[in-house]
Amino acid sequence: MGGRRDPDRGRYRTQDATGDRRARHRDGGGPGLVILGAPVRRQGPPGEGTVRDLAQPGRAAWSFPDLDVEPTEVPEAHRRRQAPGLPEVAERDLVRHYTRLSQMNYGVDTGIYPLGSCSMKYNPKLAEVAAAAPGFARLHPLQPDGTAQGALEMLWRLEAALCEITGMTRATLQPPAGACGELTGLLIMRAHHTELGNPRSTVLIPDSAHGTNPASARLGGYRAVPVPSTPRGLVDVDALAGLVNEDVAGLMLTNPNTLGLFEEDIARITTIVHDVGGLVYYDGANLNAIMGRSRPGDMGFDIVHINTHKTFATPHGGGGPGAGPVGVVEHLVPYLPVPRVQRDPDGTLRMSEDAPRSIGRMHGFHGNFGVLVRAYAYVFFHGSDGLQEVSELAVLNANYLASAIAEDFPLAYPDSRPMHEFVATAAGLERDAGVRAMDVAKRVIDLGYHPSTVYFPLVVEEAMMVEPTETASGSPGAQSGPGTTEGPGGSAARPLRVHLPPRLTPPGASVPARSPADRVRGGRPRSGRAAPRRNR
Repeated sequence: MGGRRDPDRGRYRTQDATGDRRARHRDGGGPGLVILGAPVRRQGPPGEGTVRDLAQPGRAAWSFPDLDVEPTEVPEAHRRRQAPGLPEVAERDLVRHYTRLSQMNYGVDTGIYPLGSCSMKYNPKLAEVAAAAPGFARLHPLQPDGTAQGALEMLWRLEAALCEITGMTRATLQPPAGACGELTGLLIMRAHHTELGNPRSTVLIPDSAHGTNPASARLGGYRAVPVPSTPRGLVDVDALAGLVNEDVAGLMLTNPNTLGLFEEDIARITTIVHDVGGLVYYDGANLNAIMGRSRPGDMGFDIVHINTHKTFATPHGGGGPGAGPVGVVEHLVPYLPVPRVQRDPDGTLRMSEDAPRSIGRMHGFHGNFGVLVRAYAYVFFHGSDGLQEVSELAVLNANYLASAIAEDFPLAYPDSRPMHEFVATAAGLERDAGVRAMDVAKRVIDLGYHPSTVYFPLVVEEAMMVEPTETASGSPGAQSGPGTTEGPGGSAARPLRVHLPPRLTPPGASVPARSPADRVRGGRPRSGRAAPRRNR
């Protein structure tokens, strides 16, 4: 992995003459302080069409030489009756067209992605190199265990590392995403209660929770009951105590919660649920805030899922593969999905399905293996102290940015200090200048930044949820950022400039992707208010 192995921590460190751990972040691939960075300017006209718009008869990107052998007659049955209708484009125009399209994209390789509740980190290229290694990339999931010992060793070590990070006993790596991890945990919860003779029917969920929590509870056969928040954005412990009973299977909770605030009464919360025989489920969406500082298992959680694409910087978004490993405490291990990696007394590893109380499979084969390789590379490159630094800088970055934009966008819960993300509100701007959170988001797009999540969580009026992550970095002299328009006071002073955008994005780019029927009417993009973002 490009360094020397540290026998004290069982991981690799990069060579650095100074011995300074921070040296491994200087290439921009690791944590960094100062949030904003330069805006990403899109090249070329915003109205770039399709390749067919460039086509002209007679143009081509190729030219065949004259035959120097006798031609072979193509049988009549295989001959085309007409040309295939492909666009005729010169190579120069073709290359420039696709280059311009690529420059219109915005992603983690081009700039900060401050989507709160999504943890959009830069994806380190080291992990891509690891996943492309022939020993991993050329494996087949059905080949004999004896020919895949290296891959099984990776899965075994990754499971052990995730259990150490979260305070769990064993884990499954099968679930292909966080929502599937939630369902896995809830099915384990149901199997446990069913075996005790009372399946129970209710799962408690905070009113600020991500929408997948109640959805997963419903898929697991439960009725979701909301738990109200206090004026400080924390779980109302007294209300929770009034909701628990012997029909409550468990509580689903994120800590820090979905508002980015640490649940100060977490020990009391888990005790209240345990006292009625319930289980406490940890939604790992916000694990990035506490790695190396605290563990869900030590707080009293029984089941944990981890979003590797959020916490361990595996690729995220676009509908691509993810991974949502699920860890459990000792008495829930028998219910974990199969197959599981087991180590025999002679040291060899194998996939075992010998688990009669298991909930069964949650995904084909061993989960999204390539994503797990990337997560493994991230975990063992950083090591225990590096992961702790990741969380420290994620929290520091979020608080830095919250302070920087506070004049225009105050915290929704100013009496509670945010962790790795924060929720600001544009309610004051809407009241004073008619500027809404969606207006600000669109203006930020025109300035060359990706906007924050807006209108989520639903309990905050004109919500703007910002999560810069630890990999956000840039110039301290930057004048604009994901929460502002033209700097402090810009949106209030120039409301018209905020209402007009987006003007510089490609046609339709800011129309809600989840409302395709509204995207184009009569060949022209239709304006409209975007629905709340629900990335997972």
